[in-house]
Amino acid sequence: MPGAKPDAPALERGDELIPSRDQTPPAPRRAGHGVWDRVPYLLAAALFLAYAVLSVSRYRRLESRSWDLGIFEQAVRAYAHLQVPVADLKGPGANILGDHFSPVTALLAPAYRLFPSPVTLLVAQALLFAVSAIPVTRAATRLLGRASGLAVGIAYGLSWGIQRAADFDFHEICFAVPLIAFSLEALLRQRWRAALLWALPLVLVKEDLGVTLAAIGLVVALRARRAHPRAVPYALGVAAFGAAAAVVTLTLVIPAFNSVGAYDYWDKVGEGGAAAGALGGLGTKLRTLAWLLIPTTGLLALRSPLLIVALPTLGWRFLSADDHYWGTDWHYSAVLMPVVMLALVDAVDICRRSGRPWLRQYADRLPACAAAAALALTTSLPLAGLTEAATYEKSGRVEAVERMLERIPDGATVEANIGPISRLTSRARVFWVGAARPVVPKYVALDVRSGWTKDPVAYAEKLHPGVQYVAEDTAYGFVLLRRA
Repeated sequence: MPGAKPDAPALERGDELIPSRDQTPPAPRRAGHGVWDRVPYLLAAALFLAYAVLSVSRYRRLESRSWDLGIFEQAVRAYAHLQVPVADLKGPGANILGDHFSPVTALLAPAYRLFPSPVTLLVAQALLFAVSAIPVTRAATRLLGRASGLAVGIAYGLSWGIQRAADFDFHEICFAVPLIAFSLEALLRQRWRAALLWALPLVLVKEDLGVTLAAIGLVVALRARRAHPRAVPYALGVAAFGAAAAVVTLTLVIPAFNSVGAYDYWDKVGEGGAAAGALGGLGTKLRTLAWLLIPTTGLLALRSPLLIVALPTLGWRFLSADDHYWGTDWHYSAVLMPVVMLALVDAVDICRRSGRPWLRQYADRLPACAAAAALALTTSLPLAGLTEAATYEKSGRVEAVERMLERIPDGATVEANIGPISRLTSRARVFWVGAARPVVPKYVALDVRSGWTKDPVAYAEKLHPGVQYVAEDTAYGFVLLRRA
């Protein structure tokens, strides 16, 4: 609070009071008992319901946004039947571990075996995102108090990065978000071992997250170096392991599972791609940084070393020549949300001890401002759809398309584009429509509502020369073709 004395011995530096790292930190402030102890869990439950309704409703309305849900369902379906994780959408017989290294998705296999549906993946993703709000809210409540802690939890749960990801079909990064959140919560509690242990599984989520693990190790070493110097070698060891794991995964593990013995995404940074990525889209990248730091943290997060953990993800995204990575769409910023919000918590806690009255007052007000900003922005973000009746309706158009797709027998081979994919991967062998494939499918299911092809039959026969297809059925811009 303004005018309050520092909680720990401090050293003068200019006109600020800097907490000494040479002494044992004060005992954590208890936030209270009763209902307030349950606030993080109640908030997580509400967020889970909101995220799940959002994503499952999109699926019911046949509004899948990419092929990712189908790809991951194919992999999880294989894991559930104790098979090699083949994702035919990436190519006939393609091992998903040769595309992105995400063995963590095997954890969904038991649930999928019980409930074999893409909805299982969507609900699991909603749960993982919601669970990540627990450590964020707990850390904020412990350091900043009840009201500010709840405000930070709301700001996090409604943050644009999490909303965008919950609105996306499915992606493996949903496992990384809670791991990072729990790790940074432990770091703020100076539980160095727990911080490192929570972060270690990141190497099993996605190949680039080994570098994020390295960044967490470096931050732990930085924060522990004075009060607990014996933790520093372990933290640096974890940092080295994370960096080495990323290199080994990219250069050895993924190529070993890949059909051509290479990592398919080097072309996005190689052959001048990195230079093009670094120099291109400056305006888009600056807007993304502004979205990350201004409505969420009021720029105060820049005062916390926890923000270092965001640098690896921002680095590969901004160096890529693929402009899809530069902006605020899709799921790419979800892993950054726990970082920036807990950096805000850390920065507010530090600035409350400042010798500058204006900085203390600014820090005191920021959690409430962040929550207000998140609530205001939500009116134009995906969760706003929960207030619209159309979100919960399954139109006759969708039911007609589903009836059409039900004509495909279980186990049949199908080529499809984004629209039909997620309705088929749980019961058929589905390939991505496009270039000619070594497998000639029995069926071709296409969403042609945009008019990208005027003659679906001719298009299918061009993909597979010498093979004839006939129109089996049509429904509201969807076409089903059968091999003659």
